[in-house]
Amino acid sequence: MRNELKSLIAASVVFACGDNGGRDDGGATATLTPPTSSPTSTITATEPGTASETASETPTMGTGSDSNATTQSPTDPTEGITGTSVSSDSGPKFDLGITPDGGMACSGGGGGGEPDFSYIWIANSGEGSMSKINTVNLVEEGRYIVRPDSAGNPSRTSVNLSGDVVIANRNGGLTKVYAQADRCADTNGMPGIQTAVNGTSLPWGVEECVAWYTPMSYISQRPVAWTQGNFNKATCQWENQKIWTSGNNDDFVNADNQLDVLLVNGDTGAIEATVNVVGVNPDYYGIYGAAVDGNGNFWGSQLGIGQLVFIDRLSLQYKMWPMAMSGYGMTVDSKGYVWTCSGSGAARFDPMTETWQTVQVSGGGGCMEDGAGTLYMSGNPNVIIAVDTETMVQKDVLNVPSYVHGISIDFYGYVWGVTLSEPYAYRVHPIMKTVDTFTGLTAPYTYSDMTGFALSNAGTPSG
Repeated sequence: MRNELKSLIAASVVFACGDNGGRDDGGATATLTPPTSSPTSTITATEPGTASETASETPTMGTGSDSNATTQSPTDPTEGITGTSVSSDSGPKFDLGITPDGGMACSGGGGGGEPDFSYIWIANSGEGSMSKINTVNLVEEGRYIVRPDSAGNPSRTSVNLSGDVVIANRNGGLTKVYAQADRCADTNGMPGIQTAVNGTSLPWGVEECVAWYTPMSYISQRPVAWTQGNFNKATCQWENQKIWTSGNNDDFVNADNQLDVLLVNGDTGAIEATVNVVGVNPDYYGIYGAAVDGNGNFWGSQLGIGQLVFIDRLSLQYKMWPMAMSGYGMTVDSKGYVWTCSGSGAARFDPMTETWQTVQVSGGGGCMEDGAGTLYMSGNPNVIIAVDTETMVQKDVLNVPSYVHGISIDFYGYVWGVTLSEPYAYRVHPIMKTVDTFTGLTAPYTYSDMTGFALSNAGTPSG
């Protein structure tokens, strides 16, 4: 199994460790090669959750502890992998592989294109925290409070090409957490680094792997997405990584038809630019989902049928198009197409032609492309739907024990589904269709780029 995994890992990490986010060919070059051995068991969950957020056209230009895991990893996927995680010496790491031009291998990495670690980061909205789950052994290796008052109601997470995560609080505020303890600073006055190593979080101010918290006064702050940044071949480090987020203070009574999209410094949390976007639907949520393309440009969509918003990372100029169908989740695929997904189906936007194509399926919430032409999206009742990104037809269905709202791909090609409010996350083998279950979440609610795969996979259209 390890040999079959390596092609996907190498392709993902070579792209992730490139010297820029864009690709001349507009996407990943590898074909997904999922593991061929079956996970050890299938766990049946309980009644599916239901979506709790609902909402409501003109083009515009402007400026502006291991007990939580029910199964172990399939057929020892860690065999031969070097490197250790924050709290365990089993499982891969994420951010260090081969540099893009195929010459020098960065020191300290697994070599041969192996990722250094692979985590999925899921918000526990009900307790104001976030879980870090090893995607290989399904062990929770950390849980973090993400706002000082624990009342942020967090949802979207985004993982950068260094493996660190940022999370948006729906009640306002942005928080970055380091993936590895050796990156964390000794700030609490106690010797050594104090950080969570399982499903028990440390108090705010004691936890030292929270890199920074930036308070923001918004009634709705949903989207968050890292840019790729620049890769320094001399230091083998990613630099100049930025974060896009958006906040809205409109209510249905005093709507001014304007919202903020912010560009944030990934190292410090300082707000570097604010783009006031005028012309969006004056609903409570503002921009609901966000992703970046291969150049780090912002793409945001609204809940329901609203506007698709583009912001150029360098000029901060923006443009909008009416959405083709109701939206909920969104992603950018390996060829630079922008997707919005919802219960109605999926819509694909071509930035070069500024046109939409749609496919009607019984969808749900989030979606993500695997880098090889398959879009996986949440479906009803208890399925993950596979859509061919070229033909725009449904090609397969993956059954899961209960409804999943969030969809993500890990760096080994497994498809993840995160339930809505139930304590489960499912790891699904896309070929064998077997399921492993992680349990122990608290009112989970995440359907963004939980692993960092979408960022490493995002392409830029050419034409």
